[in-house]
Amino acid sequence: MRISALAAQTEIPVATIKFYLRENLLHEGVRTAATQAQYDETHVARLRLIRALLGPGGLSVAAAQRVIQTIEEPPESVHELLGVAASAVAPPAKDADERPRVRELISRLGLEIDEKGYSSCAAADDALRALDEAGFELPAGALEFYLDQMRQIAQFEIDNVPTDSATAAVRYVVLGTVLIEPLLLALRRLAEQEASARRFG
Repeated sequence: MRISALAAQTEIPVATIKFYLRENLLHEGVRTAATQAQYDETHVARLRLIRALLGPGGLSVAAAQRVIQTIEEPPESVHELLGVAASAVAPPAKDADERPRVRELISRLGLEIDEKGYSSCAAADDALRALDEAGFELPAGALEFYLDQMRQIAQFEIDNVPTDSATAAVRYVVLGTVLIEPLLLALRRLAEQEASARRFG
């Protein structure tokens, strides 16, 4: 199909598709002339992925590029995949020695985290600092309670990582990390509305 048909099928403007091509988010079509190319279902699938990453996933173009590159060239270890997925949605981690509170948090919560996990710990540290600066005090045991719930979610997700192919594992881990987080937040808000109605309604 030509780029106009690709745009019509995916409901993405031609100008946007050309931008994705320039940014190497979308792979080139098969050239049929100097200014024309043919596209296929792999381009349709990639455009849907890009839209999910940049839309609900909330990634920047640069982060989406890293995710797509990981899908195309997966690391050998699924554990390394988790690190790539986490780094796509978390700010860059500083050295743990520069953030002593990160090490204290890891120790206090009894987490077994290697250096690949520092970006997630740094994000948690930033969130706790923001709470402190806002004067918001968590109820006693809240951090441990939240961690326990997250461990159950994480275990469920890790137990369901496909092992039949590296490509399937990459897609599950990376997209699951990027696209499930907005869903978890939305479900939390729905559950809070229900709990509020029960208590105060």
